[in-house]
Parts: sequence; structure tokens; C-alpha cells
Amino acid sequence: MFDMGDMGKMLQGFEANAQKLKDELAKKTFSVKSGGGMIELTLNGNGEVIDLNIDDELLEDKESLQILLIGAINDANNMVQQNQQQSALGMLGDVNPFSGVK
Repeated sequence: MFDMGDMGKMLQGFEANAQKLKDELAKKTFSVKSGGGMIELTLNGNGEVIDLNIDDELLEDKESLQILLIGAINDANNMVQQNQQQSALGMLGDVNPFSGVK
């Protein structure tokens, strides 16, 4: 028979693991360079921008600046998303909700 108390404990475990994962991701950083290093963008593992450096030469070329920023943002977001997926799969791999079910 399925015990609802076990279900509650399992959900609490998932919530605790999710918060732990979020905290661990916030400590990671991902940096990308665009335009031969003219733009450097750094995000944390939660996808939050924590640093942005723009070469002074780009400040006079709005179109190039926009193109390079878009490329850097997309590359950094892809890196973060891949890491989040791998981390979440790793977390789920540690939890088997069916281990006690017969």
C-alpha cells in the first residue's frame, strides 16, 4: 500500500535537493568572449549576469556592439542551461522514488 507520509517525505527531499542545487549553481560562473575578446560576459549558474566588459572601441559602433552582445548572451545562456540540465539529472539520479515499491 502506498503511504502518503512517504510521499510527503519524498517531496520534502526534492525541495531540499532543488534548493541545494540552486545554491550550488549560484556559486558557479560561466564566461564567454565575443568579437575576439572585445566583449566578455560572465553569468552565474542560475543565469544571472554578474560581470560585463566591453572594449572601448565598440562604444562607437552600436551595430557591432549589439551583434556581439547578442552572441555572447546566447552562448552564455546555452552554457548555463546545459550545466543546469546536467546538474538536475545528476540530482535526480541520486533519488529513486521507486526503490521501496514492490
